[in-house]
Amino acid sequence: MKSSDPNFAKKVRKFYRLTVYFRWILVGLSWSTFGVYGIWGLRFEISLWLEYFTWAAVRYGLAFNIIPTTCLAFCIGLTISVLLWQSRNILWGLPPQEQQNLERQVERILAKGESHPLAKWLN
Repeated sequence: MKSSDPNFAKKVRKFYRLTVYFRWILVGLSWSTFGVYGIWGLRFEISLWLEYFTWAAVRYGLAFNIIPTTCLAFCIGLTISVLLWQSRNILWGLPPQEQQNLERQVERILAKGESHPLAKWLN
């Protein structure tokens, strides 16, 4: 497939860009759902923290509100992981194994043709 299509490298770069966009969309969706729920669940504690900030208040506020804390931890963890992943790729380039994975995925998408939902994005 690589030798028959001169635009293959261009399609792989486009697919990589799509994966970056999809990851940031996932981060935005998680913040707009779980993040909002987590902040809303901690609204009373946040108002206390703004008035009398102590680390003990933060610790107990997070420890006794486990579901909102878990939601915020998920959002923060997802954001940091995407930031680190993208920073690594910008600074040092794609690792060879990840580049081969992208190429394999693009080959599968192109082999499936227009029936694949991402085929129109690559052409």
